Amino acid sequence: MRYFCYILECADGTYYTGWSADPVRRECQHNAGRGARYTRTRRPVKLVYVEEQPDRGSAMRRESRIKEMTRAEKQALVLKCKRP
Repeated sequence: MRYFCYILECADGTYYTGWSADPVRRECQHNAGRGARYTRTRRPVKLVYVEEQPDRGSAMRRESRIKEMTRAEKQALVLKCKRP
């Protein structure tokens, strides 16, 4: 099974970081109000960064490292992802 770490951009401009086996499905869950409490009041959310990980543990560790980043560092990840 494949796992991913992802970043969502919330309607208020904040970032939410999580992990999932299917980040697109997870984005839909967040937008339906069935995601994290943080995103329920900040909908709609948009998937802006996805990073594949080799296993679940790696995805969880990467999520933790991203959550420790500053907003500027997270923005740099997002911008790096959008470049061709």
